[in-house]
Amino acid sequence: MTKLCKATDLAEGTSLGFLSHVGPVFAVRFDNEIYVYKNECPHLGVNLEFNEDEFLDSEGQLIQCSTHGALFSIDSGKCLSGPCQGDSLTKVDFEIIDDHITLVS
Repeated sequence: MTKLCKATDLAEGTSLGFLSHVGPVFAVRFDNEIYVYKNECPHLGVNLEFNEDEFLDSEGQLIQCSTHGALFSIDSGKCLSGPCQGDSLTKVDFEIIDDHITLVS
């Protein structure tokens, strides 16, 4: 198990990146839900962020790959546009334990 951060540290409409026992991951809070994905583009296998903790497009509505601009749905991880269209980001199982986002897989 890896504790990422307190759930309250992840503000609405933001993302945070972490190193974990399953490799690099990131968490996003969107519509008051938390989503955690492996930080790996399904097209090239590269990390997604532009800068540290910047995984979202300019409107904060989609996850965006910094390498080729692919756009992914925050709630499903499915690629909506770009060279990996139809593929998905890999979800990471987590639980909120003592107010911490904790990876359980």
